[in-house]
This record gives sequence, C-alpha cells and structure tokens, in this order.
Amino acid sequence: MRVMILAAAVAFTFATAVSAATPVGPFKLDVKGGCHAANGQFAAKSYCAALAPTAKPPTHCKDPKTKKFVKCGTPGAVPA
Repeated sequence: MRVMILAAAVAFTFATAVSAATPVGPFKLDVKGGCHAANGQFAAKSYCAALAPTAKPPTHCKDPKTKKFVKCGTPGAVPA
C-alpha cells in the first residue's frame, strides 16, 4: 500500500512540474522581440515564429550613379 501511495505522489509531483514548466499560450512578442506566454514568462522563439513582424519596405532609396535620394521603386534605385 505504501508503494502505491509513494508512486502516486511521485507521478503527481512529476505531472505538476511538467505542466508548470510548459508555457501557456497565446504568445506575443515584446518590443525587443522576446517571446512571452500569456502568463508573462519567456517562451521559446519557436512559439512566436508565426508572430514575427514582416519586413517593411524601404523608405529611403538612392540612385547609385548620382548618390542622391530618389523615390523607391524608381528603376535602378537601391535602398539607402
């Protein structure tokens, strides 16, 4: 009987430890790009991979020949 109670206590302790260590969703990115679970704990970057911000199009472009700023999308313009 003692062995069964001890085994049940160990199983309960293990289950509690595993569930406490697993981050709870939903996840969000902070200003610095860190991934956080809903409870505020840091989470692995793999959880927030789908939330990664998309790259913004360049706002400043230069003409490589004249070295002057031009409107992005102009033929030959490269991001500055």
